[in-house]
Amino acid sequence: MKVKQPQQAPPGAPPKPDVKEFVKVEDTAPNLKTLMIDVPSEVVQTQFNYALWTISKDAALPGFRKGRVPPRLLEKRYGDAIRHETRVTLIRNMTAEAIEEYDLKPLGEPRAKNFDDITVEPGKPVHFEVEVEVLPEFDLPDYESLEVLRPSIEFPETIVDEEIEKLRVNEGSLEERDESEPGDYLTGHGVMTDADGTEHYNIDGAVVRIPEDKDEGKGMILGVAVDDFSKQLGTPKPGDTLTIKVKGPEQHEVEEIRGKDLTVTFEVQRIDRIIPAELADVVAKLGLASEGQLREIIEQRLEENAKAQQEAAVHSQVAKFLIENTDFELPEKLTAAQAERNLERRRMELLYQGVDANEIEQNIAEMRSASAESAVRELKLLFILGRAAKDLDVSINATEVTEYITAMAQRRGVAPDAMRQQIVQADKMQAVQMQVREQKTIGVILEKANVKDVSADEYNEYVRTLKDD
Repeated sequence: MKVKQPQQAPPGAPPKPDVKEFVKVEDTAPNLKTLMIDVPSEVVQTQFNYALWTISKDAALPGFRKGRVPPRLLEKRYGDAIRHETRVTLIRNMTAEAIEEYDLKPLGEPRAKNFDDITVEPGKPVHFEVEVEVLPEFDLPDYESLEVLRPSIEFPETIVDEEIEKLRVNEGSLEERDESEPGDYLTGHGVMTDADGTEHYNIDGAVVRIPEDKDEGKGMILGVAVDDFSKQLGTPKPGDTLTIKVKGPEQHEVEEIRGKDLTVTFEVQRIDRIIPAELADVVAKLGLASEGQLREIIEQRLEENAKAQQEAAVHSQVAKFLIENTDFELPEKLTAAQAERNLERRRMELLYQGVDANEIEQNIAEMRSASAESAVRELKLLFILGRAAKDLDVSINATEVTEYITAMAQRRGVAPDAMRQQIVQADKMQAVQMQVREQKTIGVILEKANVKDVSADEYNEYVRTLKDD
């Protein structure tokens, strides 16, 4: 009778070394720390044994039952996977312990430097370095010294007709063309490379709009703004391959693109012109009784959008006050994660204000091309509002998030449920929650400030004065 052998017991947990003995923390840049970690040989060995045991539970090789493969054969067969798992676990665990021991307040995920070059061998010590972006330390200004001008809600009479025209365009049909003109849309295959030949984007079905006179020659391709786009693009035909030269934006969320001489080749597959829908057809499609009812709905939406713009005008003054009266240092250039946070924050603001989708993408492209100083100011504001929310004990609930999404939906002329679904599918709910918290924080700050109601003309004069200064 064969006696059933018990499965091998799991190895003990890796011993925990004194973190301060094996970890050094260096300030490598404003808002950035580097953890220099030396893992002792016994910790590496024990972690390696644990990874080996984890694989052994389910491993099966010819001639051996599941869970009965000798360790030496497992190591020979799965050595690379075991070393990789050991490396990942050591970096994760040691970094977490160091962050807790040194009471760091990280932003985002810590990032190991030269991860692929870190070699882990059983029974040998290993050294690695991890960069941790941390919250800056600073003092907030006295909110009671803040003075804010709140402009009245006004919009020109012609704007209703302009909005109706936009609606006709949005509900219009595409007419395929053999030749292109300003305002037409080109669909094709776009490839972005740099001077070294490295490919950064390869997109089939990319869409490009030929600038009109009002655009002053500026345009956008693959998310990058191009000042002389009209000149480089021309008015191509289907089958043409275009070459667009542009400098990589310094604030692009893809760090490898920043400052590079970029070349975008675009093969035009088709040209379309939007033929605006007949107004009667738009009214019927929306299930309305008359053009008059459509105008009433548009006027209500414009009033909501004007309120959002009024709110944005007030908030911009609060932002300016906070940035200019809060002192702390930030890096000269943003990391990819920081740039992405800035862009998502701006995108959410524009969505909330009811800005047209095409205008949003153009705004985002221009933001990528903005100066480093401007980008750092945006990041600084994000940190300040986060700290202010904490100090003022600002919290949000599900009802406030729902109200924000409903307001956003109304300003964009869509159903609230559809708006929420779009946000969830795009994985932007966290960005929405952050925006709600920021707006609520600014609201609390305004309660402590001196707010003065002025006409739109007075506010515009104030803005012009700022630009002149």
